[in-house]
Amino acid sequence: MTRGRLLLDLLARPRGHRYGPHRSQRADLYVPPGAGAHPVMVVIHGGSWHRRYGKVVMRGLLGELTRRGWAVWNIEYRRLGDGGGWPATFEDVAAAVDHLAAVRAPLDLDRVSVLGHSAGGQLALWAAGRGSIAPGMPGAAPTIAIERAISQAGVCDLAGAHRLWRGGVVEALMGGGPDDVPERYAAGDPLALLPLPMPVLLFHGASDATVSIELSRSYARAAALAGGDVELVEIEGAPGAHRAHVDPRGPAWAAVTGWLEASAAR
Repeated sequence: MTRGRLLLDLLARPRGHRYGPHRSQRADLYVPPGAGAHPVMVVIHGGSWHRRYGKVVMRGLLGELTRRGWAVWNIEYRRLGDGGGWPATFEDVAAAVDHLAAVRAPLDLDRVSVLGHSAGGQLALWAAGRGSIAPGMPGAAPTIAIERAISQAGVCDLAGAHRLWRGGVVEALMGGGPDDVPERYAAGDPLALLPLPMPVLLFHGASDATVSIELSRSYARAAALAGGDVELVEIEGAPGAHRAHVDPRGPAWAAVTGWLEASAAR
């Protein structure tokens, strides 16, 4: 590691914040050097929405983002086994994003993006689509507007995942299937909130054995039909393995940063 890179890592050490009383209602803010105001990347980890996985999963990407000038808001939320599921998980993600308005830091809240991996990809797309949620449902009436959204190997289609996994963890998250609690899927399934009013990148391994690429493909097809600005990048072989997306040394991450630079230049 070079001296300059070490200095940036030291400067990017996070400040912890709480957006609620539960132990999982917290987030870490990483701020790059300079006066700001800095664009913000909200980062949402995956792990089947389960408590055994936490925001540390995304640690490899945090320094990379701050080195590129992003302030990073790495959020935690209530998960299955620790008070999560519908509606708590969704309420927490919404509250964590909106809490940015109360954070005292040099942040540009007109340039807020969201990135999520796996189950976090579902939550990232959901957070980006909150403006379409019916009043009174979890996440409706957002305070913070999202400028762009990125899903890495995400569960982009909750109803499709429920069919594919024969209920499984989606059933546990939502408290039932699409036929049992249709109002929850209407408010919580990213596919139901299309089209999004911002550019969206879906990045998925063609042979992902954990989350099928068909879930990103179905989202991309539905988004195109709805007139959304969505790009699906499929990556072949080992570089597209499920966890490879959170490795900042790999081609999957290089493609994400390339897309961010291109979209920022538009």
